[in-house]
Amino acid sequence: MRTRIVIALAALVATAGGAGVAVAANASADGPVTTFANGNFNWSAPQVAASGLTVPWGLAFLPDGSALVSERNSGRVLRIPPGGGSAQQVATISGVSATGEAGLLGLAVSPTYAQDSFVYAYFTSASDNRIVRFTLANPSTQTPILTGLARASIHDGGRIAFGPDGMLYAGVGDAGNTANAQNAQSRNGKILRMRPDGGVPADNPTAGSLVYSLGHRNVQGLAWDSSGRLYASEFGQNTWDEVNYIVPGGNYGWPTVEGRAGDPRFRDPIVQWTTAEASPSGAAVDGNTLLVAALRGTRLWKVPLNGSGGTAGNPTAELQGQYGRLRTVAVGPDGWLWVATSNRDGRGQPAANDDRVLRFPPVGTVTTPPTTPPTTPPTTPPTTPPTTPPTTPPVTGSCTVAYQVNQWSNGFTANVTVTNRGAAVNGWTLTWSFGGNQQVTNAWNTQLTQSGTAVTARNVSWNAAIPTNGSQTFGFQASYSGTNNRPAEFRLNGTACANA
Repeated sequence: MRTRIVIALAALVATAGGAGVAVAANASADGPVTTFANGNFNWSAPQVAASGLTVPWGLAFLPDGSALVSERNSGRVLRIPPGGGSAQQVATISGVSATGEAGLLGLAVSPTYAQDSFVYAYFTSASDNRIVRFTLANPSTQTPILTGLARASIHDGGRIAFGPDGMLYAGVGDAGNTANAQNAQSRNGKILRMRPDGGVPADNPTAGSLVYSLGHRNVQGLAWDSSGRLYASEFGQNTWDEVNYIVPGGNYGWPTVEGRAGDPRFRDPIVQWTTAEASPSGAAVDGNTLLVAALRGTRLWKVPLNGSGGTAGNPTAELQGQYGRLRTVAVGPDGWLWVATSNRDGRGQPAANDDRVLRFPPVGTVTTPPTTPPTTPPTTPPTTPPTTPPTTPPVTGSCTVAYQVNQWSNGFTANVTVTNRGAAVNGWTLTWSFGGNQQVTNAWNTQLTQSGTAVTARNVSWNAAIPTNGSQTFGFQASYSGTNNRPAEFRLNGTACANA
C-alpha cells in the first residue's frame, strides 16, 4: 500500500468558498470591469500576494476583498490585504495539535458576515478534529460548533465551505480507518452538511444526521458551479485520485472501490488521475471550469464542466512544476485566481520565499495591483450633490434595493442589498446606469461588468437563490469626479425595483 501522508480548498468559499467567493475582475480606472468566467487566467503574469509562510492551508475572503489564510502547523490566521501585501496575524487558534497532516486546516467566512462577523476554522486538537467559529474582533473566544471527529496523523480532511444554500459543508477524512467511510454511524470518510450553528438541516439525506455523502477516503476540495452543483476532489490510495460530482446521499465507494469501477452500488468519479499526476488538493469553479490544485503532481488541473454534473472534455494542466506543491486554489472577489503553495510541509523542495500565495489575473486584465481602499475615508468632505433629487423609480412591489455609499473626495464604496418581494428566484441579474462618470474598479459577492454608464451585476455560485422576501448583498469600489448620485433605477431580472 502506498503511504499517503499528504493532504490536499474549495471555492469558497466557499467556499467557499469556497467559502463562497465572488468573481469580479479588477480593471484600470479608465477601463471596463470585465468578467472572465471560463478559467482564462494569465499564467505568465503572477503576483506574489504573500511569501515566507509555512504550510498555508485554508483560504477565505472577507467582504472587503482581503484574504484570510491559515497556517497548518502554527495555528495562526493571517490577513492579506486586497491585491496582496504584507500578511498580518489576526488570530491564533488555541488547542491546535499539528502532527503529520493534522493541524489548523480549512477556513470559511460566514455568508452573513456583515451581520455576524463569524469566521469558521477546522482544526485538529489533541483529541479530535473539530470546527469552531470566532470573530476577528475577539479571536480568543472560539465557540465549537462540531466536535468529536476522529483524528489521526493522516486523512484528517479539513476543507470547509459555505454552499449556495447557506449551509456549511465539511470534507472529513477516514482518519486512517477505512471502515469509517462505509459506516453510516461514523462522520469520518464523509462530506458533512450542517447549519451555521452546527445543527442538522431538516432536508439532509438522513434525518438527524450531518452525513451528506459517504464512501470517501480524504476529500480536500469542495466547489460549486453556478447552478449549485457540488464537486469534490479526493485522494485515492495506490492507483487513482478523483473528482466526484456530489449528490445528496451518494456513496462513492471507498474502500470497496478506488476510481471508476462501474459498480452500480457506487457513484463513479467524473475525473480520475494517477496518484503521481495529482494528489488533488483545493478546488474552485470559474464559470464552466473546475480548477484543482495538485500536491504531488505539482500542477493546476483545469477540468471543463458540461453543466450537468459531468465533464466536457479532457482535463489540461497549467503551472506544471513551476511552483512546486500546490495546496489551495480560490477565485477571489477581485476576479483573480489565488493559489497557495505547500512546499514546507515536509514533502516539497521549498524556495527561499516559500511558502507563497500567488495571484493570477484574468486574461486581459491590467496587472498593476489594485489600490487598497482606505479603511476610513479622508477628512475632506465629499462633493456636495446637486439640490435636484434623482428620479425616483416606480414602486412595483416586486423588489427593493438599498444602496449605501461610503464616499471620499474621488472614490467610494457601495453596499447594495436587493430584496425580492415576488416569487423566489434562483439566479439573478441587477442592472442600473450611473448618472455621471463613475467607474467601478473592483467588486465582491457578484460578477460585475460595466459598459459606459451601464452596469450589470450577476449572482455568483453561492448566492444565486433569493426566496420571497429574502435578500442578497454585494458591494463594489469605484472612482468618480463631479457628482455621485444614486442611480435612478435598478432592475432585478428586468423588473424595476423601489428604493429601500
